[in-house]
Amino acid sequence: MNTVSTVWYTPVGDEVPFTARLQLLNHLITTSTLFEQLSSETAVTIKMHFGEEGNRGYVRPEMVSVITDAITARGGKTVVSDTNTLYRGRRTNSRDHLALAREHGFTDEAVHGRVEISDETIDDEVSSVPVEGGRFISTAKIIRRYREAPFLVGLAHFKGHIVAGFGGAIKNIGMGCATREGKLAQHASVAPYIIMRNCIGCGACSEVCPQDAIEIIEGKAILDPKKCIGCASCIAVCKSDAVELDWSGGRDYLPDKMVEYTSAVLGSPGTKCFINVATKITAECDCLAQDDPVIVPDVGFLISSDPVAIDQACYDLICRKAGGYDPFRKAHPGRDPLRQLDCAERMGLGSRTYELVTVR
Repeated sequence: MNTVSTVWYTPVGDEVPFTARLQLLNHLITTSTLFEQLSSETAVTIKMHFGEEGNRGYVRPEMVSVITDAITARGGKTVVSDTNTLYRGRRTNSRDHLALAREHGFTDEAVHGRVEISDETIDDEVSSVPVEGGRFISTAKIIRRYREAPFLVGLAHFKGHIVAGFGGAIKNIGMGCATREGKLAQHASVAPYIIMRNCIGCGACSEVCPQDAIEIIEGKAILDPKKCIGCASCIAVCKSDAVELDWSGGRDYLPDKMVEYTSAVLGSPGTKCFINVATKITAECDCLAQDDPVIVPDVGFLISSDPVAIDQACYDLICRKAGGYDPFRKAHPGRDPLRQLDCAERMGLGSRTYELVTVR
Protein backbone atom coordinates (compact mmCIF):
# COMPACT_ATOMS: atom_id res chain seq x y z
CA MET A 1 0.00 0.00 0.00
CA ASN A 2 1.38 3.40 -0.98
CA THR A 3 2.09 6.08 1.57
CA VAL A 4 -0.25 9.05 1.37
CA SER A 5 1.62 12.36 1.22
CA THR A 6 0.14 15.74 2.08
CA VAL A 7 0.04 18.51 -0.50
CA TRP A 8 -1.26 21.95 0.51
CA TYR A 9 -2.93 23.88 -2.30
CA THR A 10 -4.17 27.44 -2.73
CA PRO A 11 -6.32 28.07 -5.84
CA VAL A 12 -5.37 31.17 -7.84
CA GLY A 13 -7.49 32.07 -10.86
CA ASP A 14 -6.54 34.41 -13.66
CA GLU A 15 -8.64 37.14 -12.07
CA VAL A 16 -6.64 37.26 -8.82
CA PRO A 17 -4.42 40.40 -8.74
CA PHE A 18 -0.70 40.06 -8.10
CA THR A 19 -0.70 41.63 -4.63
CA ALA A 20 -3.42 39.23 -3.52
CA ARG A 21 -1.37 36.33 -4.89
CA LEU A 22 1.52 37.28 -2.64
CA GLN A 23 -0.80 37.22 0.39
CA LEU A 24 -2.20 33.84 -0.64
CA LEU A 25 1.28 32.39 -1.03
CA ASN A 26 2.26 33.58 2.43
CA HIS A 27 -0.92 32.11 3.92
CA LEU A 28 -0.22 28.78 2.20
CA ILE A 29 3.32 28.60 3.59
CA THR A 30 2.14 29.44 7.10
CA THR A 31 -0.72 26.94 7.01
CA SER A 32 1.48 24.10 5.79
CA THR A 33 3.79 24.52 8.85
CA LEU A 34 6.67 23.06 6.78
CA PHE A 35 8.93 25.96 7.71
CA GLU A 36 8.32 25.37 11.41
CA GLN A 37 11.22 22.91 11.23
CA LEU A 38 13.61 25.83 10.82
CA SER A 39 15.71 26.82 13.77
CA SER A 40 17.82 29.90 14.40
CA GLU A 41 20.62 30.41 11.86
CA THR A 42 19.55 27.44 9.67
CA ALA A 43 21.15 27.79 6.23
CA VAL A 44 18.42 27.55 3.60
CA THR A 45 19.09 27.15 -0.12
CA ILE A 46 16.32 27.95 -2.59
CA LYS A 47 16.79 26.35 -6.01
CA MET A 48 14.87 28.12 -8.75
CA HIS A 49 15.06 29.29 -12.38
CA PHE A 50 15.92 32.99 -12.86
CA GLY A 51 14.51 33.04 -16.38
CA GLU A 52 15.82 32.87 -19.92
CA GLU A 53 16.31 36.06 -21.88
CA GLY A 54 13.03 36.88 -23.63
CA ASN A 55 10.95 34.50 -21.48
CA ARG A 56 8.69 35.72 -18.66
CA GLY A 57 7.60 32.36 -17.27
CA TYR A 58 9.85 32.43 -14.22
CA VAL A 59 8.61 32.90 -10.65
CA ARG A 60 8.68 36.61 -9.81
CA PRO A 61 11.19 38.09 -7.33
CA GLU A 62 8.31 39.42 -5.20
CA MET A 63 7.07 35.85 -4.70
CA VAL A 64 10.55 34.74 -3.74
CA SER A 65 10.69 37.49 -1.10
CA VAL A 66 7.49 36.11 0.46
CA ILE A 67 9.27 32.77 0.89
CA THR A 68 12.52 34.27 2.19
CA ASP A 69 10.59 36.47 4.64
CA ALA A 70 8.89 33.36 6.01
CA ILE A 71 12.31 31.75 6.42
CA THR A 72 13.82 34.84 8.07
CA ALA A 73 10.89 35.08 10.49
CA ARG A 74 11.87 31.65 11.79
CA GLY A 75 15.57 32.47 12.05
CA GLY A 76 16.79 31.01 8.78
CA LYS A 77 19.42 32.50 6.44
CA THR A 78 18.65 32.21 2.73
CA VAL A 79 20.60 31.85 -0.49
CA VAL A 80 18.53 31.99 -3.68
CA SER A 81 20.37 30.21 -6.48
CA ASP A 82 20.42 28.62 -9.91
CA THR A 83 22.92 26.71 -12.05
CA ASN A 84 24.34 27.36 -15.51
CA THR A 85 22.81 25.88 -18.64
CA LEU A 86 24.03 23.39 -21.21
CA TYR A 87 22.75 25.28 -24.23
CA ARG A 88 24.08 28.59 -25.52
CA GLY A 89 22.95 31.94 -24.23
CA ARG A 90 23.51 34.30 -21.31
CA ARG A 91 22.94 31.55 -18.75
CA THR A 92 25.94 29.48 -19.88
CA ASN A 93 28.42 31.05 -17.45
CA SER A 94 28.00 32.44 -13.94
CA ARG A 95 28.92 36.05 -14.70
CA ASP A 96 26.46 36.57 -17.56
CA HIS A 97 23.83 34.46 -15.85
CA LEU A 98 23.95 36.61 -12.72
CA ALA A 99 23.72 39.77 -14.83
CA LEU A 100 20.60 38.42 -16.55
CA ALA A 101 19.09 37.43 -13.20
CA ARG A 102 19.55 40.99 -11.97
CA GLU A 103 17.89 42.32 -15.12
CA HIS A 104 14.92 40.12 -14.25
CA GLY A 105 14.79 41.71 -10.81
CA PHE A 106 16.62 39.08 -8.79
CA THR A 107 18.81 41.26 -6.59
CA ASP A 108 19.65 40.63 -2.94
CA GLU A 109 17.46 43.56 -1.97
CA ALA A 110 14.46 42.38 -4.01
CA VAL A 111 14.41 38.76 -2.83
CA HIS A 112 15.47 39.55 0.76
CA GLY A 113 18.30 37.04 0.55
CA ARG A 114 21.62 36.42 -1.21
CA VAL A 115 21.39 35.70 -4.95
CA GLU A 116 24.08 33.37 -6.31
CA ILE A 117 24.92 31.36 -9.42
CA SER A 118 27.01 28.29 -8.69
CA ASP A 119 30.30 28.20 -10.59
CA GLU A 120 31.13 24.60 -11.46
CA THR A 121 34.55 25.57 -12.78
CA ILE A 122 35.54 25.63 -9.11
CA ASP A 123 36.23 22.05 -8.00
CA ASP A 124 34.82 22.59 -4.51
CA GLU A 125 31.42 23.42 -6.03
CA VAL A 126 30.93 19.96 -7.59
CA SER A 127 29.99 16.63 -6.02
CA SER A 128 30.20 13.23 -7.69
CA VAL A 129 27.42 11.17 -6.11
CA PRO A 130 26.85 7.42 -6.71
CA VAL A 131 23.26 6.70 -7.73
CA GLU A 132 21.93 3.70 -5.84
CA GLY A 133 19.69 1.65 -8.09
CA GLY A 134 20.37 3.82 -11.13
CA ARG A 135 19.71 2.15 -14.49
CA PHE A 136 21.23 4.89 -16.62
CA ILE A 137 23.32 7.05 -14.26
CA SER A 138 25.94 5.41 -12.04
CA THR A 139 27.49 8.65 -10.77
CA ALA A 140 25.71 12.01 -10.79
CA LYS A 141 27.63 15.26 -11.19
CA ILE A 142 25.77 17.84 -9.12
CA ILE A 143 26.42 21.23 -7.55
CA ARG A 144 27.57 20.60 -4.00
CA ARG A 145 25.46 23.29 -2.31
CA TYR A 146 22.22 21.46 -3.13
CA ARG A 147 23.41 18.08 -1.95
CA GLU A 148 24.74 19.49 1.34
CA ALA A 149 22.04 22.08 2.10
CA PRO A 150 20.73 21.76 5.68
CA PHE A 151 17.36 22.93 4.33
CA LEU A 152 16.63 22.82 0.58
CA VAL A 153 13.61 24.53 -0.96
CA GLY A 154 12.79 23.57 -4.54
CA LEU A 155 10.85 26.48 -6.04
CA ALA A 156 9.51 25.51 -9.47
CA HIS A 157 7.30 27.00 -12.14
CA PHE A 158 5.12 24.14 -13.39
CA LYS A 159 4.94 24.05 -17.20
CA GLY A 160 5.32 21.74 -20.20
CA HIS A 161 8.53 20.21 -21.53
CA ILE A 162 9.24 18.86 -25.00
CA VAL A 163 10.88 15.65 -23.75
CA ALA A 164 9.73 15.07 -20.16
CA GLY A 165 6.13 16.14 -20.84
CA PHE A 166 6.18 18.63 -17.99
CA GLY A 167 8.67 20.23 -15.65
CA GLY A 168 7.98 20.75 -11.97
CA ALA A 169 9.61 19.87 -8.67
CA ILE A 170 11.46 16.83 -10.00
CA LYS A 171 12.88 18.55 -13.07
CA ASN A 172 13.89 21.62 -11.04
CA ILE A 173 15.98 19.39 -8.79
CA GLY A 174 17.17 16.62 -11.13
CA MET A 175 18.08 18.76 -14.11
CA GLY A 176 18.42 22.08 -12.30
CA CYS A 177 20.95 20.98 -9.67
CA ALA A 178 23.20 19.15 -12.14
CA THR A 179 26.45 20.49 -13.51
CA ARG A 180 26.64 21.15 -17.24
CA GLU A 181 28.26 17.72 -17.62
CA GLY A 182 25.36 16.24 -15.66
CA LYS A 183 22.81 18.03 -17.82
CA LEU A 184 24.48 16.63 -20.93
CA ALA A 185 24.41 13.12 -19.44
CA GLN A 186 20.64 13.46 -19.04
CA HIS A 187 19.90 15.04 -22.41
CA ALA A 188 22.06 13.03 -24.76
CA SER A 189 24.07 9.85 -25.07
CA VAL A 190 26.38 11.16 -27.80
CA ALA A 191 29.35 13.50 -27.90
CA PRO A 192 29.14 17.06 -29.19
CA TYR A 193 30.00 17.55 -32.84
CA ILE A 194 31.57 20.38 -34.84
CA ILE A 195 29.63 22.33 -37.48
CA MET A 196 32.50 22.88 -39.87
CA ARG A 197 30.94 25.77 -41.80
CA ASN A 198 30.69 27.77 -38.57
CA CYS A 199 34.11 26.92 -37.13
CA ILE A 200 36.68 29.71 -37.38
CA GLY A 201 39.52 27.68 -35.89
CA CYS A 202 40.03 30.01 -32.92
CA GLY A 203 41.11 27.13 -30.67
CA ALA A 204 39.00 28.11 -27.65
CA CYS A 205 37.36 24.69 -27.55
CA SER A 206 40.70 22.91 -27.77
CA GLU A 207 42.18 24.99 -24.94
CA VAL A 208 39.30 24.29 -22.54
CA CYS A 209 38.90 20.56 -23.31
CA PRO A 210 40.10 18.57 -20.26
CA GLN A 211 40.70 15.39 -22.32
CA ASP A 212 42.59 16.86 -25.30
CA ALA A 213 39.74 15.56 -27.44
CA ILE A 214 39.80 18.55 -29.83
CA GLU A 215 42.58 19.51 -32.23
CA ILE A 216 42.78 22.42 -34.64
CA ILE A 217 43.71 20.98 -38.02
CA GLU A 218 43.92 23.16 -41.12
CA GLY A 219 41.96 25.91 -39.41
CA LYS A 220 39.10 23.74 -38.17
CA ALA A 221 38.31 22.04 -34.86
CA ILE A 222 38.36 18.24 -35.03
CA LEU A 223 36.73 16.38 -32.13
CA ASP A 224 37.59 12.80 -31.21
CA PRO A 225 34.39 11.29 -29.75
CA LYS A 226 36.35 8.42 -28.20
CA LYS A 227 38.21 10.86 -25.95
CA CYS A 228 35.22 13.12 -25.22
CA ILE A 229 33.75 12.79 -21.73
CA GLY A 230 30.72 14.96 -22.45
CA CYS A 231 31.58 17.83 -20.11
CA ALA A 232 30.19 20.34 -22.65
CA SER A 233 32.92 22.90 -21.86
CA CYS A 234 33.49 23.37 -25.59
CA ILE A 235 29.89 24.49 -26.09
CA ALA A 236 30.25 27.16 -23.42
CA VAL A 237 33.35 28.79 -24.93
CA CYS A 238 32.50 28.62 -28.63
CA LYS A 239 31.54 32.08 -29.90
CA SER A 240 30.77 31.03 -33.47
CA ASP A 241 27.99 28.47 -32.83
CA ALA A 242 30.22 25.72 -34.18
CA VAL A 243 29.69 23.12 -31.43
CA GLU A 244 26.34 21.38 -31.26
CA LEU A 245 24.63 18.37 -29.72
CA ASP A 246 22.34 15.78 -31.22
CA TRP A 247 19.47 16.56 -28.85
CA SER A 248 17.58 13.47 -30.02
CA GLY A 249 20.28 11.18 -28.68
CA GLY A 250 19.01 9.32 -25.62
CA ARG A 251 15.92 11.51 -25.31
CA ASP A 252 13.59 8.55 -24.71
CA TYR A 253 15.32 7.99 -21.38
CA LEU A 254 15.62 11.60 -20.25
CA PRO A 255 12.81 11.32 -17.63
CA ASP A 256 14.52 8.27 -16.08
CA LYS A 257 17.91 9.98 -15.97
CA MET A 258 16.35 13.14 -14.56
CA VAL A 259 14.80 11.15 -11.73
CA GLU A 260 18.08 9.36 -11.00
CA TYR A 261 19.76 12.75 -10.70
CA THR A 262 16.97 13.89 -8.40
CA SER A 263 17.66 10.86 -6.23
CA ALA A 264 21.34 11.85 -6.00
CA VAL A 265 20.49 15.38 -4.89
CA LEU A 266 17.82 14.42 -2.38
CA GLY A 267 19.66 11.46 -0.89
CA SER A 268 21.20 13.57 1.88
CA PRO A 269 20.03 14.12 5.47
CA GLY A 270 18.98 17.77 5.03
CA THR A 271 15.32 18.83 5.18
CA LYS A 272 13.52 19.30 1.84
CA CYS A 273 10.50 21.37 0.89
CA PHE A 274 8.94 21.92 -2.54
CA ILE A 275 6.83 24.80 -3.82
CA ASN A 276 5.20 24.65 -7.26
CA VAL A 277 3.80 27.73 -8.94
CA ALA A 278 1.13 26.58 -11.40
CA THR A 279 0.41 29.89 -13.14
CA LYS A 280 1.26 31.04 -16.67
CA ILE A 281 1.23 27.36 -17.67
CA THR A 282 2.88 26.95 -21.07
CA ALA A 283 3.56 24.04 -23.40
CA GLU A 284 7.30 24.61 -23.41
CA CYS A 285 10.00 24.96 -20.78
CA ASP A 286 11.03 28.37 -19.42
CA CYS A 287 14.42 27.80 -21.07
CA LEU A 288 12.84 28.71 -24.41
CA ALA A 289 14.09 32.16 -25.39
CA GLN A 290 10.63 33.55 -26.07
CA ASP A 291 7.45 34.21 -24.13
CA ASP A 292 5.36 31.09 -24.80
CA PRO A 293 1.54 31.43 -24.74
CA VAL A 294 -0.44 29.80 -21.95
CA ILE A 295 -2.30 26.55 -22.63
CA VAL A 296 -4.42 26.38 -19.45
CA PRO A 297 -5.80 29.07 -17.08
CA ASP A 298 -3.91 29.64 -13.83
CA VAL A 299 -4.30 26.93 -11.20
CA GLY A 300 -2.50 28.16 -8.08
CA PHE A 301 0.28 27.45 -5.57
CA LEU A 302 1.23 24.11 -4.00
CA ILE A 303 3.64 23.13 -1.22
CA SER A 304 4.74 19.72 0.09
CA SER A 305 7.69 17.81 1.48
CA ASP A 306 7.15 15.18 -1.25
CA PRO A 307 8.37 16.07 -4.79
CA VAL A 308 6.44 13.22 -6.40
CA ALA A 309 3.14 14.04 -4.72
CA ILE A 310 3.34 17.76 -5.48
CA ASP A 311 4.05 17.12 -9.18
CA GLN A 312 1.23 14.57 -9.38
CA ALA A 313 -1.17 16.99 -7.69
CA CYS A 314 -0.15 19.79 -10.09
CA TYR A 315 -0.66 17.54 -13.08
CA ASP A 316 -4.09 16.40 -11.86
CA LEU A 317 -5.26 19.95 -11.10
CA ILE A 318 -4.13 21.21 -14.51
CA CYS A 319 -5.87 18.38 -16.37
CA ARG A 320 -9.01 19.15 -14.38
CA LYS A 321 -8.69 22.85 -15.20
CA ALA A 322 -8.30 21.93 -18.88
CA GLY A 323 -11.67 20.19 -18.79
CA GLY A 324 -10.49 16.63 -18.33
CA TYR A 325 -7.95 16.25 -21.14
CA ASP A 326 -4.17 16.20 -20.81
CA PRO A 327 -2.76 19.46 -22.27
CA PHE A 328 0.81 18.20 -21.98
CA ARG A 329 0.18 15.07 -24.07
CA LYS A 330 -1.66 17.23 -26.60
CA ALA A 331 1.29 19.62 -26.81
CA HIS A 332 3.87 16.83 -27.07
CA PRO A 333 2.35 13.72 -28.68
CA GLY A 334 4.29 10.55 -28.05
CA ARG A 335 5.67 11.76 -24.72
CA ASP A 336 4.41 10.29 -21.46
CA PRO A 337 4.39 13.05 -18.81
CA LEU A 338 3.76 10.49 -16.06
CA ARG A 339 6.86 8.46 -16.79
CA GLN A 340 8.99 10.60 -14.49
CA LEU A 341 6.50 10.12 -11.65
CA ASP A 342 6.40 6.34 -12.13
CA CYS A 343 10.18 6.20 -12.04
CA ALA A 344 10.43 8.53 -9.02
CA GLU A 345 7.96 6.48 -7.02
CA ARG A 346 9.82 3.26 -7.86
CA MET A 347 13.06 4.84 -6.65
CA GLY A 348 11.45 5.80 -3.35
CA LEU A 349 11.50 9.56 -3.85
CA GLY A 350 7.87 9.96 -2.83
CA SER A 351 4.32 8.84 -3.43
CA ARG A 352 1.88 9.51 -6.25
CA THR A 353 -0.89 9.01 -3.73
CA TYR A 354 -1.63 12.24 -1.91
CA GLU A 355 -4.09 14.13 0.24
CA LEU A 356 -4.85 17.57 -1.15
CA VAL A 357 -5.47 20.15 1.57
CA THR A 358 -7.06 23.24 0.07
CA VAL A 359 -6.05 26.50 1.75
CA ARG A 360 -8.08 29.64 1.02
